[in-house]
Amino acid sequence: MKLEKIKDILQAEVIVGADDLQKEVKMACGCDLMSDVLAFVKSGSILLTGLVNPQCVRTAEVSDIIAICFVRGKKPPNETKKLAEEKNIVLLATDLLLYESCGELYNAGLPGCSEYGEDF
Repeated sequence: MKLEKIKDILQAEVIVGADDLQKEVKMACGCDLMSDVLAFVKSGSILLTGLVNPQCVRTAEVSDIIAICFVRGKKPPNETKKLAEEKNIVLLATDLLLYESCGELYNAGLPGCSEYGEDF
């Protein structure tokens, strides 16, 4: 699913990476524990989270995550935005809750990370 479609489904604002909305996302994960992101999220994902600190961008970079969508109307500080620009990670923000955001994307056909084996 393209990031542009995800943006529309979540009625999200583009914070960083407006020129990269044609990138293809393979799966989604909703998580606030960055240790769980490192353990479970696979390459090519979008991360939905309520954490807005720079650590979420660093974790996304290590995990080869394409984009982060901040939920619950949260907006990242300038430090997080700058790091995302440097690392070429798209940042979105939605007013939806984490649970609702994940449900909307799942209902639209975007699978979760648990639906793929280790080889993905």
